[in-house]
Amino acid sequence: MIEALPLQALPAAAEALRTEVRGFLDQALAGMAPELRARSWLGFDAGFSRALGARGWIGLQLPQAYGGGGRDAFARFVLVEELLTRGAPVSAHWIAERQSAPMIVRYGTEAQKRFYVPGVCRGELYFCIGMSEPQSGSDLASIRTRATPTPNGWRLKGQKIWTTNAQHSQYMIALVRTSGTPEDRQRGLSQLIIDMKAPGITVRPIEDLTGDSHFSEVFFDDVALPHDALVGEEGSGWAQVTAELAYERSGPERLYSSFVLFDTWLAHLRATSTTDDASLALAGRIVGHTATLRTMSLAVTAQVNAGASPVTEASLVKDLGTELEQFMPQAIADALAQTAQHDTPAALLRTLAYVTQFAPTFSLRGGTREVLRGIIARGLGLR
Repeated sequence: MIEALPLQALPAAAEALRTEVRGFLDQALAGMAPELRARSWLGFDAGFSRALGARGWIGLQLPQAYGGGGRDAFARFVLVEELLTRGAPVSAHWIAERQSAPMIVRYGTEAQKRFYVPGVCRGELYFCIGMSEPQSGSDLASIRTRATPTPNGWRLKGQKIWTTNAQHSQYMIALVRTSGTPEDRQRGLSQLIIDMKAPGITVRPIEDLTGDSHFSEVFFDDVALPHDALVGEEGSGWAQVTAELAYERSGPERLYSSFVLFDTWLAHLRATSTTDDASLALAGRIVGHTATLRTMSLAVTAQVNAGASPVTEASLVKDLGTELEQFMPQAIADALAQTAQHDTPAALLRTLAYVTQFAPTFSLRGGTREVLRGIIARGLGLR
């Protein structure tokens, strides 16, 4: 018999949100196939995002003055945990709520905060992130896309790649070089807010193995931007993007990408009259690892809630979490192969096929495994 482990305790005010979110998801996700729910934070559904925004569930941590909920990081943890374990299609607002809006609130001008953040909180304004470039990969300090000052603002030229939802987003926050050369590394980098409708921008979606096109190449051909496109001080982009990546790595997002598959497989085990010991042992291993990583993720959330920027700790949880996420489809596939005498539901096989094809990206998005381990080593004083 498979029994749930007790959950790590959260503050009562945050935990109280869980029942309401579950009731909403019971209705919103009713009848949605598991292979669609498995896309979750890559499942683009603008209507779903607007429905969340109408309930005040986008920007829970953001200030009420800008349309946010004014809640703490634990409330967002509960919401995100429920959304991802159930496989809700959150992709439309995901990057804007998790990274872009908090970054604007922290570094932006008052005008930027009032213009962009309320639309994000309503689930109507979407951002993509322009970091990676073809010749840079995860080495962000070597980027070559350049914004040159002009009398009216900036002139942008260059290219970004692996840009999630670029074809759907109204705006991009891009890390670009505003002074110096790539050899100057972190010096001379800034972040700009780019209107994706501006002349000179070309977006080319990239189709992945699953047939989806979450990522894109984005080309900037002498794009004119106003002075107020700059976020914060010129040359402060590296510090900003480091903080932004800590937002991306610090939540429960890095634990649950394979969880719809896991739940679908568990439902199959429960429906099978004779469950083998190996499958039970695997289920226990996954639950045990998830419970431990969840506790670690909550510890990082506590630091974020206290105003810290836990770069090393968030990188560790992200590295270990994506390792578990990638382990699940491989282990579940092996378990199903060993119990071929039982008819495997088609929906489970479709879900397994999707997650298996997409799982290699789990250790790329948000920083490669090698980059993260370098951050961890520096944080521990080992390099």
